[in-house]
Amino acid sequence: MIFKARPEPVDIDLAKSAVVVVDMQNAFASKKGILDIAGADLSGAPRVVSVISQLLGAARAASLPVVYLQMGYKADLSDSGGPESPNWHKELGIRLMNCRPELKGTLVTEGTWDFAVVDELAPQPGDIVIVKTRYSGFARTRLDAELQARGIRYLFFTGIATNVCVESTLRDAFFLDYWPILITDACMAAGPPTMQESTLFNIESYFGWTVSSGEFLAHTA
Repeated sequence: MIFKARPEPVDIDLAKSAVVVVDMQNAFASKKGILDIAGADLSGAPRVVSVISQLLGAARAASLPVVYLQMGYKADLSDSGGPESPNWHKELGIRLMNCRPELKGTLVTEGTWDFAVVDELAPQPGDIVIVKTRYSGFARTRLDAELQARGIRYLFFTGIATNVCVESTLRDAFFLDYWPILITDACMAAGPPTMQESTLFNIESYFGWTVSSGEFLAHTA
């Protein structure tokens, strides 16, 4: 099935496709979550939630697998890598908790409000849910095995933040020989608009393809 993608049309087999929802958690899409605490502009988040909701309805109706990625750590941070790991010093949730002791155990910690997927996009029975401790959903997880077991080759990416966890996972998908397709209006960057533009440039130039939600919905209706 030919999708009108950028930078050129791409032939996608929907029978071998899945929709990936990256980190649509309160941490990154809701007020009082990590990104809000860090001062990020979340004004675009409700729109992204609405678009993804439409996409998931269409995907489930068309029997496409839905994969949720959730950033999260154990309460004792034993899976974070510790001070010897660069993840300890650069991952936003850990940095905030290290800098502000009153936040310890409240950000991207399993079982907390911050960790949970936003109510509007809650996983449904049969969806694949992967908890990750690094920006990429393929790092130290069973994601590749779950996709391989289902014969998935094409991945439609959505989520927040485009320039961090979405792009990190999409790049790894490319390296593992999946066909990555970013749905451009179903994601939002952390930072100024140029961050979104940079990721789109990288994907279209080197790592995959981009489509609109309308193009996806037209093929799954």
